[in-house]
Amino acid sequence: MPKKGSYAKGIAKREEILTKALDVFAQRGYRRASLREIAESVGLSQAGLLHHFSSKEELFAEVLRKRDEVDVTETHPEAAGFDAFEGLVGAVRHNAEVPGLVQLYATISAEAADDDHPGHAYFVERYRAFIGQLEEHVRAEQAAGRIDPALDARQIARLSIAVADGMQVQWMLDSSADMAETLTAFWSLVRRTGDVR
Repeated sequence: MPKKGSYAKGIAKREEILTKALDVFAQRGYRRASLREIAESVGLSQAGLLHHFSSKEELFAEVLRKRDEVDVTETHPEAAGFDAFEGLVGAVRHNAEVPGLVQLYATISAEAADDDHPGHAYFVERYRAFIGQLEEHVRAEQAAGRIDPALDARQIARLSIAVADGMQVQWMLDSSADMAETLTAFWSLVRRTGDVR
């Protein structure tokens, strides 16, 4: 049976790996970052690195989970008056500064559609949570008279995520595509339908 200290060290090393991998992907990009580079940056061999994860796919999914943890810490979604849509726009705007993480997200989210992928449950829960936050925000906007109450709040939330994800792909192919501006334009169209005064 492993000692408590070695378990705690293992958790700490795993966190160190995720933090460093986040930096490596952000700086070098998904295609140019290597497991060897990540391993060496935390004083491990590739085999030692993968000892902390069941596969490289799990490592990649956990890097994205770590990115979400960092983003949530910076945006404070639990704070009173938090605007879920502005939070999404802010995250998309930040993504333009870390193209490697956008590439990682786009690739792994598509692969995670397979039920057997190590990141499948993470992405299912991620979409559920984000759509739920946005749906709640849309309902609040409807109650305030800024969005037509006849619109389906859940569908607006899903469309918001679809625009954000779709714009990430367009931006990877054409860096002149402004992800945040397009998302904001979409939201303006949604809100305009509520301006019935």
